[in-house]
Amino acid sequence: MSQNSSNSTKNSTKKHSDTTKASVVHTPKHIKKLVSIATKHRTEQPSPGPKKHRNWSALLLYPAWVITSFILAVLIVSIVFQVLSFTGIDVETLIPDAALQTLSAAVIYVLSFVIAFGGQYLVTKKVISLETLGLTRLMTWMDIGLAPLAVIVYSLVSVALLNLVVFVVPSFPVDQAQDIGFKALNDQASYILAFTTLVVVAPIAEEVLFRGYLYGKLRGAVPIWIAAIVTSVIFGVIHGQWNVAVDVFALSLVLCSLREITGSIWAGVLLHMLKNGIAFYFIFIGSVVTPGLGG
Repeated sequence: MSQNSSNSTKNSTKKHSDTTKASVVHTPKHIKKLVSIATKHRTEQPSPGPKKHRNWSALLLYPAWVITSFILAVLIVSIVFQVLSFTGIDVETLIPDAALQTLSAAVIYVLSFVIAFGGQYLVTKKVISLETLGLTRLMTWMDIGLAPLAVIVYSLVSVALLNLVVFVVPSFPVDQAQDIGFKALNDQASYILAFTTLVVVAPIAEEVLFRGYLYGKLRGAVPIWIAAIVTSVIFGVIHGQWNVAVDVFALSLVLCSLREITGSIWAGVLLHMLKNGIAFYFIFIGSVVTPGLGG
């Protein structure tokens, strides 16, 4: 019995030894396989993206191009009127003032788009994307709800900036009247045309060009806060009057913020419309309904 037990122990030991040897023989292969799998999964993991490249030249290129596009559009319209006048066609006598202003504004905005977008396409062979313009979606209830609140924010920022400028420059012309193109409105058609131009067409066109194209290009090239400030400065310069420039600079800062919050220009379009609508009332309606209110 002792001998059988001894033989059993030897057999068990031998089997364990064989099993151990087999394990030792196959382990390196298993390790290689595991290492291969681990390496494969590691290489398939998305590597951290490179640090975002800043294109500081965009701060000069795009603002200059937008200003150039707008000036060229104005020059083209002026030249057309001059040519018509030279040939004996006096446009100002043929077309009522309000209609002429509406037509001129519409043509200038369209030409600005054609020059700005078309010029970039000729150079880069790339079409301006809806994402750049902030037009990837339709207007939402959030846009509609934010716009009235943004009017309050814009008003506070504008008053604060104007007071700061007056504090630094006491002679600053705060009360200088803005030249909006339209003179006295004599009939219902004139009011409708002026309202359409100032409260509907201008806000949409200016938001597409400035908070859409210009800001959309700059925010992809430089820090957002710099893009917002530069866009707002250019927007102020385009308006041509110092007091108006400060006011629309404040407006533009809020408009850029709305684009960042909503991912679209629609809330900004509505804010711009509300702002111009209020101004339209005080300039043209208030003085008629309540004498002295409209200034």
